[in-house]
Amino acid sequence: MSEKYLTLSELNIEGQFLGFVGEETGKYKHLRLGIGSGNIKIKIPKNLRCSLGSFLLPGEQIRINAISKLNPRSHKLKLQADHIQAVGFCPLKNPLPQPKAKIMVCQKSGCLKRGGKGLLSDLEKTLGDRGLSDQVIIEHTDCQKRCSSAPNCVLMLGKKQYKKVHPEAIASLLENHLGCQNS
Repeated sequence: MSEKYLTLSELNIEGQFLGFVGEETGKYKHLRLGIGSGNIKIKIPKNLRCSLGSFLLPGEQIRINAISKLNPRSHKLKLQADHIQAVGFCPLKNPLPQPKAKIMVCQKSGCLKRGGKGLLSDLEKTLGDRGLSDQVIIEHTDCQKRCSSAPNCVLMLGKKQYKKVHPEAIASLLENHLGCQNS
C-alpha cells in the first residue's frame, strides 16, 4: 500500500502570521501565513501545536521550514511545517480580507462513495467560473453525522447555515450574500 501524499521538497517560507485556522483554541491544526501573492494555509505538526499559541501573535513576521506534499489522486498540494521561528513584529494595520463564507464538504468514505468527489469538483469549478473562489474557504471535514443524505456539505454565511445545497445554488447564495455586504 502506498502513501497518500508524495513528498516533493523542503521549503523556507517567510511571511506575516495572520492567525490560526480551526475551531477550538489549543487544537489548531493549521496557521495562515501572509506572503506577497496572498495567503497560504500550513499544517502544524502535533509536537508544535501546544507551544505556538503562547508565543505567536497576529502580525508577527515568521519563518517556516516546511515540507510540500502532493496527493497524486487529487493533485492537491499540502504544506506541513517542520520548524517555526519568529523573526520580527509588524502589527496588522490592514489585514488581508478574510473570506466571508465557508463551505464544509465531508470527505469521509460514505460521502466520497456517494458522490463527494464530484460534489467538491463541481463546487470548485462553479465558484471559479463565477469568480467567487477567493471569497470563500472550502474546508474538507470529517464525518458530518448525516450519512443518510450523503454527499454532505454545509455553506456558512455569517451565522446562517445551508445544508444539502447544489453547487449552482451555493454560488447564487454567495453572490447574493456578498453583493449585499459590498453595497
